[in-house]
Amino acid sequence: MHKITIAKGDGIGPEIMDATLEILKAAGAKLEYDEIQIGEQVYLSGNTSGISTHAWKSIRENKVYLKAPITTPQGGGYKSLNVTTRKALGLYANVRPCKSYAPFVRTKHTDMDIVIIRENEEDLYAGIEHQQTNEVVQCLKLISRPGCEKIVRYAFEYAKANGRKRVTCFTKDNIMKQTDGLFRSVFNEIAAEYAHIENDHYIIDIGSARLADTPEIFDVIVTLNLYGDVISDIAAQIAGSVGLCGSSNIGDQCAMFEAIHGSAPDIAGKDMANPSGLLNGAIMMLNHLGQSEIATNIENAWRCTMEEGIHTADIYKEGISTKKVGTKEFTQAVIARLGKTPAKLKPADYKADKPVSVAPYKKRPQAKKVLKGFDAFVDWNGTDADDLGGRLSQITTENLKLTMITNRGIKVWPNGFDETFCTDHWRCRFSTSNGAEVSKDELMAVMQKALAMDIDIVKTENLYEFDGKPAFSLGQGQ
Repeated sequence: MHKITIAKGDGIGPEIMDATLEILKAAGAKLEYDEIQIGEQVYLSGNTSGISTHAWKSIRENKVYLKAPITTPQGGGYKSLNVTTRKALGLYANVRPCKSYAPFVRTKHTDMDIVIIRENEEDLYAGIEHQQTNEVVQCLKLISRPGCEKIVRYAFEYAKANGRKRVTCFTKDNIMKQTDGLFRSVFNEIAAEYAHIENDHYIIDIGSARLADTPEIFDVIVTLNLYGDVISDIAAQIAGSVGLCGSSNIGDQCAMFEAIHGSAPDIAGKDMANPSGLLNGAIMMLNHLGQSEIATNIENAWRCTMEEGIHTADIYKEGISTKKVGTKEFTQAVIARLGKTPAKLKPADYKADKPVSVAPYKKRPQAKKVLKGFDAFVDWNGTDADDLGGRLSQITTENLKLTMITNRGIKVWPNGFDETFCTDHWRCRFSTSNGAEVSKDELMAVMQKALAMDIDIVKTENLYEFDGKPAFSLGQGQ
């Protein structure tokens, strides 16, 4: 018997959780439940995190968490509890299977059977944002080597455990050479350790296009957080419906299972919601807990229901479906088919599934880190880059000289174009003029001179070499 934490959430959450728990009980799942309250009402009670200390304690003690969708109130600066939970509990791997159930669920992609494994803790989802000038805000994209290694290794181990033949990496490393470049570099390193599993790489734009057009060419896709969030919803929808897909969020100590869709408050309480997404998340949870025979039984009952055309309104189609049902009737239809296997859809068989095991991250030797300058981000309301360049060229030291100014990433000094539109946010690069290492005192000297000239530096980024390799991007056009 396993004790797990459950949260019924908001909107349709309570309905689909009740449906899922009813099916789990009927199938004989060996589970006990500790229910917690999260989401909209907790936010609106004055708890800006949307979750109580008691709820955190339950999740951390039980280690396994089945969560229905929640609503984050609009406005007020509320942070996403989903993102907070994944990061706080170290749930680094988001796993979303997206499979076609044609011809019983309408799709153009009848042979689709892919798994998208999304890095779950980093990227732009760190949520670190600042307004720096009147016209410009920034969001920091943070990518770490440990984060890359853990998710890429998980993807290959998942493929190995589940008999998958290929792992494909999606990045935008042709543009973001440091962040996405690190992810791809790590992918290449780790792929070499799994010679029996094919690997390839796509730039995210053409990869997404191929995914939408010919998803059957993919098997397992591993990618960064934002890309994974977008393409997994696309993949789920083109497979049939986002309402059918569940997901797991896996960490070294804890795991969370959920539907991938939202709380759909417009249909809450109307007995219309499809519980399939949360149910499929619960099936993944049962496999995680080693209750694979029960998981197999439930999934086969669900597939029988699908192929018999007993569908909720979100997937009901004339000529394909045979009966439109509500949440409760759908739940009873699945329960009635426990112990059966589908006649046309491939039966599920999780008995032989092996757990995915990823070795702990090992730190690499410390690289030699040498300071070569810094970028000063300046709030300046002028429009003439030559004017700003002339001013900043006066605030130099023996080693540090102004070498470039960019605006929104494009070089505007020296030798910029009149046609380039500029905002009030200027990146001004001071770098070593003779190749020598720069001291922190020299950086401070330049900033003191800028202050004396009433130049508003709103942010700085140091420019380093690691083991002799420049670890910063050039300006566009540089």
